[in-house]
Order: sequence, then structure tokens, then C-alpha cells
Amino acid sequence: MLTIDMGDRPMTVINVFTVAPADQQRLVELLSHATESSIRHIPGFVGAALHRSLDGTKVTMYARWATPEDYERMRARPDASPFLAEALSIAEFDPGIYEVTAVFSPDAPLPPAK
Repeated sequence: MLTIDMGDRPMTVINVFTVAPADQQRLVELLSHATESSIRHIPGFVGAALHRSLDGTKVTMYARWATPEDYERMRARPDASPFLAEALSIAEFDPGIYEVTAVFSPDAPLPPAK
């Protein structure tokens, strides 16, 4: 189960892919296969969630890594590169590295102000 915690470790990578609606399912399958067969076995991987937009134009991957260095090592691995290259052949993406600053749920108290 993916847990969202505050702080900079683990760190969060959010990749938003823009895709033609006709290619959305292909991209979802490609990213699912990449994560299941390769990415999730790499040291430092904490967890991920894959989302697709209802209008068919976006696919978003929310991934947690133990450290920014773990994420960079994954990106440099030759077994991860073919998946990204294939994804980029059908989609554009806008990656971002984030720190969780607040987590909200119906039954949890609000986080303290910083």
C-alpha cells in the first residue's frame, strides 16, 4: 500500500504524460509493464500509482523513491531506458520532483503550520 507522508524522504516524482486519446491505453499498459517488470525491483523504489484522465489525454505516474539519488540511478539504468523511449514515442511528459508538505484525510488532524 502506498503511504503518503510529509517530509523530503522519501521523495515524490510526478510525471504527467500528454497523449492522444487513441494511445492512452497503450501508454497505461507500457508504464504498468515497466513498473511491474523492472522499476519496482530497483533499490530505493517505495511505491507508485498510475492514473489516467477521463478525457483520454493524460496519464500521470505518482512514484515514491527513498532518495533523489535512487531515482537518478534508476533513470541511468539501461533496463529502464527502453520503456521511457517507447513512452516518449507516443507521448510528451512533464516530470517533477516534489516534497510532500501536507497530507489530508477525513479523520486526521490538520498538519501544523510551518
